[in-house]
Amino acid sequence: MTLWLSAGIVFTLCAIAFVVYRWGNIRCVGVTPVRTFTFIAILFTSGLDVGLIMFPLTEFAGYADLATSPEYSFTNPLAIEFGFWAFLIWGFYFLTCFYFCVIEPRVQFFELPVVKLINNIVIIGTCAFTAYLLLSNLPWYLPEMGDGESIIGSFYLVVFMVIAIAVYSSTNIRYVRFLSLATTWLFIALIALMWSGAFLSKDSSISEFANTLTLLGGYFANIQKFALPLNDYHEFYLYWWFAWSIMIGQFTSRFVSGLRTYQVLLAMLVFPSIPIAVWFTVLYYFSANSINTAGFYNITMAIVGITFVINSLDSLIRLYTDNLNIGVARIGRINYFIGNLLALSLLTLLFKLDFLQIQWVGAVVIGLFFSCFSYILIKKFAQVKAITASPKANKIDFDKINLTN
Repeated sequence: MTLWLSAGIVFTLCAIAFVVYRWGNIRCVGVTPVRTFTFIAILFTSGLDVGLIMFPLTEFAGYADLATSPEYSFTNPLAIEFGFWAFLIWGFYFLTCFYFCVIEPRVQFFELPVVKLINNIVIIGTCAFTAYLLLSNLPWYLPEMGDGESIIGSFYLVVFMVIAIAVYSSTNIRYVRFLSLATTWLFIALIALMWSGAFLSKDSSISEFANTLTLLGGYFANIQKFALPLNDYHEFYLYWWFAWSIMIGQFTSRFVSGLRTYQVLLAMLVFPSIPIAVWFTVLYYFSANSINTAGFYNITMAIVGITFVINSLDSLIRLYTDNLNIGVARIGRINYFIGNLLALSLLTLLFKLDFLQIQWVGAVVIGLFFSCFSYILIKKFAQVKAITASPKANKIDFDKINLTN
């Protein structure tokens, strides 16, 4: 599995470099272009899930335990956490976003029946894994509801309700856009709340924030070490990012509104990384100084984490139902709601029972990467070589958005 993952990463990085070299200056225009801020909000909230909120506080201590994990000794826990979540790995999303915006309309690889089936199984499985992550982390963040360790009936009910809300939200693209913007502002408010609690107290100062933030330099000074898996846990993260990459690229490519290719890359690397950097810095300060988050802070983080899950799920549900042509207009709102709710709930339980693993999903996605590349070389090389702009049909929508905005 490690060799397969490493091959996928090397291929992806080489493909990114080639795309920027070959098509770096063309404008990328999706079928439903939106303002750049809205695009960034959709990218950020769709491309991340509850793990961003709920994982770091449970992981910093493990990254600091060099006796158990000496492979982390080259830098600090904050840089490790940032490296697992930000900057370089957002290049995965850039590659797939560019592909679905510019190349796929000419290639139609994901319209092949077998590929379409596999891709939608990947999307559905990853949706269920996202719900499972929420379920598995609720005991740590809401110990007041249980013993702090076990998953109780109330947590199953919370996750079931989250899936239900996400399915309902996915019935209308306006809900998806609104929720993306709302979740972004809610996350910013959470950062501000916990930042003030950490650095405006009588025992701290703003300079402490600056000092903690500088620890992120350990990531950029050692960025090459994060390209390939450091250990099994990093491998899990990288497979997880691969599992998300195709569907996030397919979804977000719809909303690109005329940014040049290199600008899309920079936007995807930089803009999501800024709030992640600030958020992780705040959490690391809480962890390093043993500041208790039980009660209000944990409840607030759980609420924001739940909104991230809803936002991620509704985007992906909308994507796979569109792909499979099982939207509300075709099968009816009731059938749509019940079918998706039951399917995702059952798959979430399969992850809970360890019957499914996200690494398997990521491995399948890497296989799709290689298969798509081979298909282009064998059947669509001339069409791809001739690309000089986004599809003409999308350009019409871009003109319209300029007139209306």
